[in-house]
Amino acid sequence: MRIDRAESIDHGERVLHGTARFRLLPFIGPAFIAAVAYVDPGNFATNIAGGSRYGYTLVWVIVASNLMAMLIQTLSAKLGVATGRNLAEVCRDRFPRRVVIGLWVQAEAIAIATDLAEFLGAAIGLHLLFGIGLLPAAGITAVCAFGILGLQRFGFRPFEAVIAVMVLVIGGCYVVELFKAHPDLGAVGRHAVLPEFQGKGSVLLAVGILGATVMPHVIWLHSALMQDRIRTQNEEQKRRLMRFTRIDVTIAMVIAGLINVAMLVMAASTFFKTGHHSVQSLEGAHKTLEPLLGSAASALFAIALIASGLSSSAVGTLAGQVVMQGFIHRKIPIVVRRTVTMAPAFVVIGLGADPSRTLILSQVILSFGIPFALVPLVLFTARREVMGGLVNARATTAAAWVVAAVIIALNVFLLVQTFA
Repeated sequence: MRIDRAESIDHGERVLHGTARFRLLPFIGPAFIAAVAYVDPGNFATNIAGGSRYGYTLVWVIVASNLMAMLIQTLSAKLGVATGRNLAEVCRDRFPRRVVIGLWVQAEAIAIATDLAEFLGAAIGLHLLFGIGLLPAAGITAVCAFGILGLQRFGFRPFEAVIAVMVLVIGGCYVVELFKAHPDLGAVGRHAVLPEFQGKGSVLLAVGILGATVMPHVIWLHSALMQDRIRTQNEEQKRRLMRFTRIDVTIAMVIAGLINVAMLVMAASTFFKTGHHSVQSLEGAHKTLEPLLGSAASALFAIALIASGLSSSAVGTLAGQVVMQGFIHRKIPIVVRRTVTMAPAFVVIGLGADPSRTLILSQVILSFGIPFALVPLVLFTARREVMGGLVNARATTAAAWVVAAVIIALNVFLLVQTFA
């Protein structure tokens, strides 16, 4: 990965060295790239379904999922800072060759499934906004995605900036949506802290929301984003960098969490409140919004979906590149890789398959990949010989294993229920 040695990054290094005054901006960026995975089209689908069926009941699930995500992404970033290597590289160095090959194959499959979901989401958004066919929309999505990835030629900082802007665009669209929907903020606050279910269906949907929130590809990616981005010379500088990195993670994950809450609250205030309890597809949400909140609201929904799909698709491709370089030390041109990962989406559209259904199925596939990224991450960050002075405290390791166990158990439950 090419790292941008922009003036702001150099200033960050001088801050760590004690030769410049503190500025937060040089340390902001990597977590926003990771945060894109937490507001991707899969989140749109599960949050809308949760809000339309059960009102504000499942807001607490998003809050809990976001807290778990903060811990996971912090550990991934810490691994990159402590070792100067990404998670895939550490796995290659410390696991047997057969295990490494198996991890690489499943990680590549997860990257393709991720890209399928994000690419379809952006194409659906263009289709809904402009009324064009899905196949031409997919072509436009491909061109835009190549453009975003091309920003890496100018260094990493422009890429980070564009992704951050897209996250803010998604958030801005939902701020306006909420203003139009007039939610009951008291009820939202109550359900944010009081766990509650409404039957077996709400349990399954809660698991789906969690599965759409924690994404395996950014667990691999975040450690790579921290590799030598701001160089450190000793353990004290690494600890200082981690303090600033936690701020980056907190800001990005809070924004992503608020966007997810806004998605569910908008659906609850608009669909559930008016008796539209079966809105599950992205097309259905867009179609139902217009008569309830007006054409501007449905247009904002489509714009947010486009921004989500394009940004998360670019991040998914980047994650795939990191996985390949880390596990097998191979690098293929980004254009070739992008073309290969886009192909399944064009096949799905060309065959006339239901894109929303395909998107949901891709989320089920993604749940298979979570243990293979999460378990090594917790395992390595708990080892002093790997992490040095940044090794996890015992309480952090205990919390991480609990989070890993909960996420894995819930995703296994989701898979069993799906295939049953």
